[in-house]
Amino acid sequence: MRLTPYRLGEFCQMKYGKMPSNDILSDEGFPVFTGYRITGYAKEYLFDEPRVVVVARGVGGTGDVKMSPKKSWITNLSIVLDPDKQIVNEKFLFYRLGLEPLKDKLNTGAAQAQITIDSLKSYFLPLPSLKEQRRIASILSAYDDLIENNRRRIQLLEQAARLLYKEWFIRLHFPGHEHVKIKNGVPEGWEKKMINDVAGANEQSYGKGNLPETINYIDISSVSQGRILSKTDLHASEAPGRARRRAKHGDTIWSNVRPNLRAYSLVLEPEENDVFSTGFTVLTAKTVPFTYLYQFVTTDDFVSYLVNHTTGASYPAVRPPDFERTKILVPTETLLQKFHETVEPYYCLISSLDRGIKVLTKARDLLLPHLMNG
Repeated sequence: MRLTPYRLGEFCQMKYGKMPSNDILSDEGFPVFTGYRITGYAKEYLFDEPRVVVVARGVGGTGDVKMSPKKSWITNLSIVLDPDKQIVNEKFLFYRLGLEPLKDKLNTGAAQAQITIDSLKSYFLPLPSLKEQRRIASILSAYDDLIENNRRRIQLLEQAARLLYKEWFIRLHFPGHEHVKIKNGVPEGWEKKMINDVAGANEQSYGKGNLPETINYIDISSVSQGRILSKTDLHASEAPGRARRRAKHGDTIWSNVRPNLRAYSLVLEPEENDVFSTGFTVLTAKTVPFTYLYQFVTTDDFVSYLVNHTTGASYPAVRPPDFERTKILVPTETLLQKFHETVEPYYCLISSLDRGIKVLTKARDLLLPHLMNG
């Protein structure tokens, strides 16, 4: 395949995103996208159509190439690319640039990795003809369609579990509720407890020097609302000091830092060498099903509780005791088991669909070099 030599600056205009002001932020609306993930919502958007972005700085993702959501507000953690469509197909640019080791080649940061617009503009990226680009993008887009289908199914399953939780345990329309007395807003047989009565926090950690030889490191930036987005493969000697936490199937991980960003996830079928940052509180259900605990600690009320208990102006954070001291309403064992038996299959399917996304993504990325070679 014939390739024409280019530098990115020859066919791309570039600019940093912009941080939204507090008066623009909202509980719903248009997604605020950092390049790492969606971190909230805004009343306005900066970009109408999806845009190719390069994560410019931060922990764990500098140099990653992402496609933003449509009608989104992109923050200044990323560089937004505006390609000349007479030279490059935007989808192809996303796939092709994503294979490049941008962080290794362009990092100009010291304490924290960073990529600048000037360094990105000078990056060498040969391109095939526009016709070939469109052909390759069309083939790879079929994988993206399958990936997006899995994501939609995951969203529907999560929504079904959330709605059932609200119906039974918030609206109190649980099976047989007509025959249960309610006193002071609490159904007969239910108890008010503290989370540390029904769950443990940070029960398993690796000691210094005891990490597996290689680890899959999950940092706060790797987690979005309800999802572990990525893992970083590291040798134990390269692991940061905060790579210590362990979690097992059914545990909930919750970022201690800026809880308003909702960086939490249910851990499903973790790998043996998964290691989590000490920036997470890991909650392990004991006397309630993990499905119930996860739903409780991800409600809007619980998030508000955490936000109200943060300390530190520039780096607002909570501590593990803030989780443990939270009051939790515990229904009868029979009702909890019925809820668990209903929604656990949802999470098993979510785990399967998530694995499918990873397989499809890997297959797509492996296919591109073969297509480039004709």
